[in-house]
Amino acid sequence: MKISLNGEECELRDGLTVAQLLAEIGTPPTGIAVARNDEVIRRSAHEQAIVHPGDRIEIIKAVAGG
Repeated sequence: MKISLNGEECELRDGLTVAQLLAEIGTPPTGIAVARNDEVIRRSAHEQAIVHPGDRIEIIKAVAGG
């Protein structure tokens, strides 16, 4: 299936959850925020949230600094 991942088209296998997507792209599940189609997905829902064809996924990494 095709999705938009951080603004770039990406080809993934069907039926992935957000947690599986993060694992496949090597992104740790902590220190980030994930939005699907402009709606934030809480970390506690990553295991149940299914990624569908055409979804827009944004992964935002927290950065410390001043």
